[in-house]
Amino acid sequence: MIDIGLSKLALIGVVALVVIGPERLPKVARMAGSLFGRAQRYINEVKTEVTREIELEELRKMKKDVEDAAGDVQSSLAKSMDETQNSIHDAWNEGNGSGSTTNWSNIPSPEALAIKAKNFRKKRLLRNSTIPAWYKNQNGRRTRVISAAARVAKYRPNDIGKSAGFF
Repeated sequence: MIDIGLSKLALIGVVALVVIGPERLPKVARMAGSLFGRAQRYINEVKTEVTREIELEELRKMKKDVEDAAGDVQSSLAKSMDETQNSIHDAWNEGNGSGSTTNWSNIPSPEALAIKAKNFRKKRLLRNSTIPAWYKNQNGRRTRVISAAARVAKYRPNDIGKSAGFF
């Protein structure tokens, strides 16, 4: 890089003043500044374009790598699916050829399954509840729940609570 210090710039300015003259020096300085600015902008544009091209090339390479990896995964999945399908097909054919052991008549109907599920839920609720089973069997379950105020009014003796008034 060119090593230009303050003293060298001052010397260039004095020579330009003498050669160009004081009347045309501001125009020349403006023109030189605008040309220098254009040159900097052009250099920056070239740098950014080169950087974009490099990044684009990296992205293309990365895209190719990802596509290769996806193709490998797809081929391995297709291979494993074919192997699984063949093994299932072979097992199915062996089961049908040697006398099937599956008895399809023992499958329960949907109604029977619904009843079984309902009974299971009842048994599970009885097992997991906090009230002992002997107490439930002895006293039964409440069918109606009443509020505390209604319970007090219901079980209060008749002579208590029937005062003539507050005063």
